[in-house]
Amino acid sequence: MELSKRAKQLKPSVTLAASAKAKELKAQGLDILSVTLGEPDFPTPENIQQAAIAAIQSGKASFYTPTAGIPELRQAVVSYIERYYGLTYSPKETLITDGAKFALYALFQVILDAQDEVLIPVPYWVSYADQVQLAEGVPVFVQGKEENQFKVTVEQLTACLTAKTKALVLNTPSNPTGMIYTKEELQSIGEWAVEHNILIIADDIYGRLVYGDATFTPIATISEAIRRQTMIINGVSKTYSMTGWRIGFAVGDQKIIEAMTNIASQATSNPTAVSQYAAVEALTGPQDSVEAMRKAFEERLNRLYPLVLEIPGVKCAKPQGAFYLFPNVKETMAICGYDDVTIFTDDLLKEAHVALVTGAGFGAPENIRISYASDWETLEQTVQRIKAFVEKKRQK
Repeated sequence: MELSKRAKQLKPSVTLAASAKAKELKAQGLDILSVTLGEPDFPTPENIQQAAIAAIQSGKASFYTPTAGIPELRQAVVSYIERYYGLTYSPKETLITDGAKFALYALFQVILDAQDEVLIPVPYWVSYADQVQLAEGVPVFVQGKEENQFKVTVEQLTACLTAKTKALVLNTPSNPTGMIYTKEELQSIGEWAVEHNILIIADDIYGRLVYGDATFTPIATISEAIRRQTMIINGVSKTYSMTGWRIGFAVGDQKIIEAMTNIASQATSNPTAVSQYAAVEALTGPQDSVEAMRKAFEERLNRLYPLVLEIPGVKCAKPQGAFYLFPNVKETMAICGYDDVTIFTDDLLKEAHVALVTGAGFGAPENIRISYASDWETLEQTVQRIKAFVEKKRQK
């Protein structure tokens, strides 16, 4: 059986592939340190676990739910957005999905026709471009400059604008860089999008993981015109350490939400019932654990960042949010005799037994991504092994 052209062009996620390779080598008995996945290493908070158990024991978790999500969770999302964004939506303007990734997938499916273009700032989360292509759209990459923390400007967006441009993906705080757009930067971009009737896809999944003096401004909060032009994508995975529960949500224009719901009805029927009841507790219950995890990530960042800068040749701006470092290793690779970042990361895995993610998968061929959503011992040893690898290569 011949595979479809769609299947042939699809590439696996580089982050998941790196994690899978690390696990495969661990299973062979190798001492592999993995800092690949954007997955908090904390267990899901106890109150959320107990809500799931109660849902199972009561029998509520045994059956299909409405495709768009149980009413309690849609209302919880509305209340959450009102609390943290100061914006008022109705439950009909929300959709609960199998992870925020599927919310993005469904959104691209309903807004794009063949050859419609989506502006994607570079570096970008690995799945944006492939999801656009699966919807027969065209990803148009807007190169963020490293000296500007990889953030794009209105001038750069305008240079990429065509009659086919349909949407702009904006991820702040960013995966993989951890940078955050300022309110002023977002206002300029938002007003530009309104002027040109470009839909803003606001991937806010890391919005509550912010450090130091930085602040997260949801672009939808800047003005009513920008709010109407914005689809918010979010979820419980990063904030509440619930990556395995697979609950995301979309908030925005009711017509778009209804079309996305139709996609979900044919693709997934509904998100897992027990996860939805757990998510209700996450969004409405005590938030102490969120702050505790945020503080832990910030402490790791403050300890890890100076250590990473000690790796020969590394250059890296300090992230403001999320839980990633995205160092430029161009000079480091030159020291070691490499000119391909993927080969460099492959050899780090083979020889130093350190699993990282190549920046090539994010559109940044001079960078690597290190997730500090890992315990401190793993992070410290990771840097030590990279330094030893570089020193060994330099001496050859």
